[in-house]
Amino acid sequence: MNSRNSSISKGVDWTIVALYAILVGIGILCIFMVEYRTGSNWMQLFLGGKTNYSKQLIFAGVCTLIATFILLADSKLFTAFANLAYAFGILLMLATFVIGKDIKGSKSWISLGGGFNLQPAELCKIFVALALAKYMSMQNMDFTKTRSQLIACGIVLLPAVLARFQHETGLALVYLSFFIAMYREGLPASILVIGISFGALVVATLIVEPNTLAVALTIIAAIIIYFLRRQIKRNSKLLLVIVATWAICVGIQRFAVPYIFNNVFECYQSQRIYSAVGKDYDCSLNKHNKSEVPGAKAAFKPDDYNVRQSKIAIGSGGFSGRGFLKGTQTRGKYVPEQHTDFIFTSLGEAFGFVGCAIFLLIYLFLLFRIVNIAERQRSTFSRVYAYSVASILFFHISVNVCMTIGLFPIIGIALPLISYGGSSLLTFTVLIFILLRLDADRQMVLR
Repeated sequence: MNSRNSSISKGVDWTIVALYAILVGIGILCIFMVEYRTGSNWMQLFLGGKTNYSKQLIFAGVCTLIATFILLADSKLFTAFANLAYAFGILLMLATFVIGKDIKGSKSWISLGGGFNLQPAELCKIFVALALAKYMSMQNMDFTKTRSQLIACGIVLLPAVLARFQHETGLALVYLSFFIAMYREGLPASILVIGISFGALVVATLIVEPNTLAVALTIIAAIIIYFLRRQIKRNSKLLLVIVATWAICVGIQRFAVPYIFNNVFECYQSQRIYSAVGKDYDCSLNKHNKSEVPGAKAAFKPDDYNVRQSKIAIGSGGFSGRGFLKGTQTRGKYVPEQHTDFIFTSLGEAFGFVGCAIFLLIYLFLLFRIVNIAERQRSTFSRVYAYSVASILFFHISVNVCMTIGLFPIIGIALPLISYGGSSLLTFTVLIFILLRLDADRQMVLR
């Protein structure tokens, strides 16, 4: 270790440390509220290591030790081993296809024994953040060039593709958050516009009848041509661009979207997305759900039970909540996966709108603090890494909360530092404390 870093408190942003500790404490409290049963010896259960809240406490202790080690480390270690760590992460993800443990249809876990499992797709977010920062901080890097942009996208999308093959669609989508960090460094805004437009077109395809949407797209194209008729006279290529864009949009809504939902997505995934926009999906159209009997159709089963129960639980909290350990929905186990993906429901039912608002303000303060840290870095490496951390946290928070109130499909996204899980807590701990270590050395220029 560097003698300059011998003091763990030197240059560390203790506000972030405090916010981290508060959120981890809230997470353990929420898991406790979900699992505690009246009359149980809660102290014995906490120390026994058999309940989820006692395991989360153990995870928090291990993460504290790892965080301390990171704060005492030399910042140059993270730049020196960034590429090697990325390669290790990819190999670890590939290893799950061979030695992985199948949990709820997802072969993305490696058993560590003693009931503990490791999810490489979670940890790989750390390695991608470091590798992306390393690449974008190279000398003579010109991120306006297409080649540089494609390489950066490749660094991000490779683990996303592997996560998708592991049936971890939620984790695969998380890697798209790195595009926010790349946008800060000069990625053309047109790419983000195209991505958002594609998402809007997909939603419109699910909501609007196909022929009606095709007519609407045609009318929009005609209106654009009318208002740009003078520019088109001077540049005939503009007309070609408009017509090509119209043809692509119609092709996507008529052919690409139905193909993706019926042939690429699993039946339950298509159901969840349709359910999020208030529509029903017929699983008999999905090739992954066909019966082995020729000509037979798979039975349709609604998949909005989780969301309905989640809404009931949050709604029952009202303005000020039912109170600590007084929730009836979450403590009654009506909400599935309430200690992981739907942990937000326990907070909503116990402390109501006021508690949720204060909780989200803590997250908002954390995000603003990280962005502020990012902007004060001298090193491109540290800035890109900080924005990567902020982007990952923002994606997880917004998607998870929206998921629990029915504004986003259920895709298995954890609530940072709150949801139960050693891999998730370890990942966010390492992400945040590497950021703090880099910020403590912000006067250095790291590459």
